Amino acid sequence: MSKRVVTFGEIMLRLQPDNYLRFVQVDHLEATFGGGEANVSVSLANFGLDSRYVTKLPKHEIGQAAVNSLRKFGVDTSYITRGGDRVGIYFNEKGASQRGSKCIYDRAHSAIAEASGEDFDWDEIFDGAEWFHFTGITPAVSDSLAEITLEAAKKAKEKGLTVSCDLNYRGKLWSKEKAGKVMGQLVKYVDVCIANEEDAGDVFGIKASSTDVTTGKLNREGYIEVARKLTDMFGFKKVAITLRESISANDNNWSAMLYENGEAHFSKKYALRIVDRVGGGDSFGAGLIYAGVNGYGPQETIEFAVAASALKHTIEGDFNMVSVEEVEKLAGGDGSGRIQR
Repeated sequence: MSKRVVTFGEIMLRLQPDNYLRFVQVDHLEATFGGGEANVSVSLANFGLDSRYVTKLPKHEIGQAAVNSLRKFGVDTSYITRGGDRVGIYFNEKGASQRGSKCIYDRAHSAIAEASGEDFDWDEIFDGAEWFHFTGITPAVSDSLAEITLEAAKKAKEKGLTVSCDLNYRGKLWSKEKAGKVMGQLVKYVDVCIANEEDAGDVFGIKASSTDVTTGKLNREGYIEVARKLTDMFGFKKVAITLRESISANDNNWSAMLYENGEAHFSKKYALRIVDRVGGGDSFGAGLIYAGVNGYGPQETIEFAVAASALKHTIEGDFNMVSVEEVEKLAGGDGSGRIQR
């Protein structure tokens, strides 16, 4: 029987101009769906796991379209609660060269933001599951959703699931002070913490020394120090940190570190030419979870997760539509991009 992973969060309607056009240039926008935990769920379904996604969506056709966007990849949507008035929206403008990407949220009063604890039966939702994943975006959406997320994390721990959290700080959703307070409660129930160069600093005030994310200068020792401090503070079993060196909006160097049992394991570094960077961190999280439920060793785990996310940067939309075989091929050293016949 396939291993079951449960994820919980908000799926949004993504509206985007064609190619590299700016918002003010266009008279039509391309519509797709995406959102942190939904992206993880699709990745895991594509990897062959029993992937269950939980959220709340309106009963109308846009809500159904969001459900359908997950179903077609084999995600279990049977525990999505239906109700509320609207699907959250985000507008995405792709950056190019020295112009950064831009994201504008329109997600206030979405169905999930106004959900209540009674909408979710966590005992039933977690039945047969071995892993629960959420991100720091979910509790940032509303105070009620923060309470529901805490309830879910507590229940997951009570039932013996491994719990992972991607800190994913979003300054447009809440302040650093509030994030630190709310996430400080949530991470007490987390086994695997996922962060990027800025998250640990923004949420918990833990920064890597001699590192400047704007210039892309990274210091390995600094990240080991961050992971050690996070582990000491919260008792995480594993801390994974993605390392993005931004050369421009189109070109990044991409690698990661996994800190486990007092040891740091660094992946190989990929030089990315970016097609779409949205969901890059989520695809990394999915790779980490897949490796975790399948008992991979630390080095194998971090190589698989980074290869999965490197491939995501080549795919339009939020979802990472790659197979385990494709990830293993890249992790094994074949990054040539040669045609497969």
